[in-house]
Amino acid sequence: QLQASGGGLVQPGGSLTLSCAVSGRTYSTAATGWFRQAPGKEREFVAAIRWSGGRTLYAAFVEGRFTISRDNAKNTVWLQVNSLKPEDTAVYYCVAGEYMRKDVNEWDYWGQGTLVTVSS
Repeated sequence: QLQASGGGLVQPGGSLTLSCAVSGRTYSTAATGWFRQAPGKEREFVAAIRWSGGRTLYAAFVEGRFTISRDNAKNTVWLQVNSLKPEDTAVYYCVAGEYMRKDVNEWDYWGQGTLVTVSS
């Protein structure tokens, strides 16, 4: 099970911390990450991290604004999102799987999503 939280309404330039609590079968997967889906658009990869070793992968559009991290003891992954732009408005989904890939079809488990709205 993947429980995402931390979304909300934030002004442009603001920050949020999204969290994903991992439990059950998803706990045994090798990697956890985030996708997002803006209104009228397809889901796109945001970032991912491996539980062992902490290697990370980011989408190009992140441009250093987002940071993914994990706490193995707490089975939790965070996505720190800074310098938010209106185009970052989307539902952010937590995912888990064996391979850290940018392809939406490579991830086995999906959480319910948390909405991030960037607006003044």
